[in-house]
Amino acid sequence: MKAIIPVAGAGTKLRPLTYTQPKALIPIAGKTILGVIIDQLLDAGVTEFVFVIGYLGEKIQRYIAKTYPELSYSLVTQNDRRGTGHAIWLTRDAVQDDEVLIVLGDTIFDYNVKDLLDSPISQIGVRKVDDPRSFGVAELDNKDNVLRMVEKPLIPKSNMALVGVYYIKETKALYAALDKNLYNRNDEDGEYHLTHALQQMVEAGVPFKAFRVNNWFDCGKKETLLATNAILLKQMEENGINQKEYNFHNTVVIPPVNIAEGCNITNSIIGPNVSIGEYTTIKYSIVKDSIIGSFAELDEVVLHSSIIGNDAFVRGLSQSLNIGDNTEIDLG
Repeated sequence: MKAIIPVAGAGTKLRPLTYTQPKALIPIAGKTILGVIIDQLLDAGVTEFVFVIGYLGEKIQRYIAKTYPELSYSLVTQNDRRGTGHAIWLTRDAVQDDEVLIVLGDTIFDYNVKDLLDSPISQIGVRKVDDPRSFGVAELDNKDNVLRMVEKPLIPKSNMALVGVYYIKETKALYAALDKNLYNRNDEDGEYHLTHALQQMVEAGVPFKAFRVNNWFDCGKKETLLATNAILLKQMEENGINQKEYNFHNTVVIPPVNIAEGCNITNSIIGPNVSIGEYTTIKYSIVKDSIIGSFAELDEVVLHSSIIGNDAFVRGLSQSLNIGDNTEIDLG
């Protein structure tokens, strides 16, 4: 069995961060999005990986080699971003006849990976959503057998969205369906959707079950990335994973936070829900509900709901005031 993780996307909704950093390597709760996914799969016993890289793919490659030097993996390059279906199709030689677990590389899921891999039939991860028109959708019977899968239906017949986790046992059938779609140019606006190939498998009689993920954290936008960071920090604290005692000069740290090694923080208030990368300097600042990259420098700023990239420098406005009675000043 191999795990396929597509990480070729440009992450346009997270710009300007993703101009120089792949979306999968955005820091979150002391790790990266990709690191959280890999660790979750390793803990479940997955040993072989296939990464589909593209935009800034060399940084993905360096990260994996440095962080997971003993990992067994192969790299497949998607030069043209033509959808998830096309990305999976490119892995056919690396996978061959092995079963596959496909996990999208910009989303973090809360589910039991071991239970999923023990399933005797193929499985898709689903979650109930309020407006399913922006997602792939699964139509199920009362026993969670998959009857039909549709990509972004205009008139949905189900509110069970495909979250981005797929366990496929019939790999030959999957690649045959993807082959057919690409040969017949069954694309939409230049993208080949994995959902279309899965529906062809259903029509050919391949059985699928749906399983419900406990939580689903799409890290493709600033708001959801910050929310995911807060949730993971809280989970780490509750599970006793992040119990460091921080001792910075004249500084108050309000948990949950994760502060990497080598940081220099003075005369500040940090937290809650803050992740800070290594060797960052913070002086005379208040930071909460934010993600701060490595080697950044903050001076006299008040930040909330913010993402600051690596090597960034932010200095606030300092005022010297002499104010008389009955005066109102708004500094904005």
